[in-house]
Amino acid sequence: MALQRGDGGAPRAEDVPAPPRLQPISSAPAAVETPPPPGAPRRVLIPSLDVRAQVDAIKAVDRTIVPPADPQRLGWWRGGARPGDPGTAVITGHTVHTGGGALDDLEDLQPGDEVIVADGRTQVSYDVTSVRIYSTDEVARQHRRLFRQGGAPRLMLVTCEDWDGETYLSSVVVMAEPREGD
Repeated sequence: MALQRGDGGAPRAEDVPAPPRLQPISSAPAAVETPPPPGAPRRVLIPSLDVRAQVDAIKAVDRTIVPPADPQRLGWWRGGARPGDPGTAVITGHTVHTGGGALDDLEDLQPGDEVIVADGRTQVSYDVTSVRIYSTDEVARQHRRLFRQGGAPRLMLVTCEDWDGETYLSSVVVMAEPREGD
C-alpha cells in the first residue's frame, strides 16, 4: 500500500496511487518493522474475540502492507493516522487457515463490538461500525475510500480471508469509530 504524504501533513486519499494489498502468510515477504514513534499503538484488545495482541509499527513496501511474521502480533501502518487522530488508523495481521492468528475470527465481529487500542500511556476505545469481506479486486476499486487519510478519526482492522488451498482470495475489513466520550 503506497500512501504518500502530501504537503508535509498526513497522506490524503488522492495521494493513494495504487490499491493496497495484503500478503498471505505463506507467501509474504518479511515485514518492514520500524521504531515506533511517540503515541504509536502497542496493544490491541478485542474483548468479544478474546484478542490481546502486541502491535509493531510497520511501513508499506512496494504498495503492500506486510504484517509481522508472528501471526499473534499485529502491525500498525505508520504511514496512516495514529489511533484517535483524524484519518484512518490501519492495523493488520495475518490469518492462519489452520488457526493461531490473532485475527483469524475478525469476520465474527459485529457492529457495536468494542476494540481498544493502547499506546502504553493512553487508550482509544472504538465501536465497530461495519464488517465486510472484499474480494481482492474490490479492495483495489475501493482503496481510496477504505484507506482515506482525511476526515474524522476511524480505525480499520484488516486481514486475509477465503483460503482456497493456495492463497487468500479476499480481505476482511472492519471499520470502527471512537466511542462517545473517548
